Amino acid sequence: GFSEILYAFSSVSQNNGSAFAGLSSNLFYNLATTVCMFVGRYAIAIITLALAGAFVTKKIVPASEGTLQDHRPLFIIWVVFTILIIGALSFLPALSLGPVVEFLIQVGRGVIHV
Repeated sequence: GFSEILYAFSSVSQNNGSAFAGLSSNLFYNLATTVCMFVGRYAIAIITLALAGAFVTKKIVPASEGTLQDHRPLFIIWVVFTILIIGALSFLPALSLGPVVEFLIQVGRGVIHV
């Protein structure tokens, strides 16, 4: 169902695409996962290289009181916390929605009576 399709698209864009074996291979899924694979791999690499090029051309600013010090434990805690929050907000709503949608489909078909 929904969870399998979500996992398949996540797998082809950021992994090796092993989850695609569970889907029925038709023209839509073949083309959609191909586009997702190119965008998920090459577009991200191009954006990362452009960002690195922009960082290379920046001038070095001497440290002062207003400079964020990145070698302190508080900075590390905030970076890890931000990564975890963004990751959770990206994947948890869709992953929790999958079982809910499948339950509602079964209720609609009359398989489960509420």
